[in-house]
Amino acid sequence: MSDVNKNRGIRNIAIIAHVDHGKTTLVDAMFSQCGLFRAGQNVDERIMDSMELERERGITIAAKNCSVIWKDVKINIIDTPGHADFGGEVERALSMADGALLLVDASEGPLPQTRFVLKKALEAGLKIIVVINKIDRRDARPVAVLDEVYDLLIDLDANEEQLEFPLLYAVGRDGIAKRTLQEKGENLHVLFDLIVEQVPPPDCNRDAPFQMLVSDLGYSDYLGRLAIGRIFNGRVKSRDFLVRISENGEQLPLTISQLQIYEGLQLKASEAAEAGDIAVLAGIDDVKIGDTICTRDAPRALKRISVDEP
Repeated sequence: MSDVNKNRGIRNIAIIAHVDHGKTTLVDAMFSQCGLFRAGQNVDERIMDSMELERERGITIAAKNCSVIWKDVKINIIDTPGHADFGGEVERALSMADGALLLVDASEGPLPQTRFVLKKALEAGLKIIVVINKIDRRDARPVAVLDEVYDLLIDLDANEEQLEFPLLYAVGRDGIAKRTLQEKGENLHVLFDLIVEQVPPPDCNRDAPFQMLVSDLGYSDYLGRLAIGRIFNGRVKSRDFLVRISENGEQLPLTISQLQIYEGLQLKASEAAEAGDIAVLAGIDDVKIGDTICTRDAPRALKRISVDEP
């Protein structure tokens, strides 16, 4: 696609990590270094605070997506499940991303769930960034783990370009990432820069008619069903008149009662959202994952998400 059809102000990246390989701690440090936390507050507390607040507001969303701003670029961080039981959730999450951060423990190496999610990311053609985390562990073996990552990629039929992945070493707990084991490392700036440089901006046309693919669902006691997904084309405003295209191709008119986008860990009401971003549309009855929501003037369905079992 031409440069005109990219939104250079956004990057959408999924985080792939086995349970306990440091995803939450790394995101904690990313938030801290982007000025989104007050001193002494960590991401677990923030997520719990956020979910508790949302529970009080009657909102239920399984995935803990969030965003940070780095050098005027919004980075949407898309959560993927850490357990192998959530095959469908993995594919739905990856459908919103253009890149994936593969986070691997420097001692344990890639584990079974890493394999499943990475396979799906490679099949989706996502740009992979590898981060070998916890290199400060006494039993860390980062060089051997890097070989295991290569072996896994080869085993998953990664192409030549996918095998030339950008690589960082990290101590997520300390908020440090670096390009080589020998470097000292002081912060995560190299990680943010790598995401902005290496993950392609979303392909989209902001001037085309609005199209969004529903990849996840939530619920609000006050606003009803919540449709979560990436905007592939166009712009949307709160209270726009739209249509939902169902699995059988039926076009069902709708008006969204509220539009929300991710700001930090919170969902914030917004007057508008544009192609490339991830939006949450409220008040759409009977919406299903895989439905397209689009303008009434040019109703055209996007390719539905097909979901495999793990």
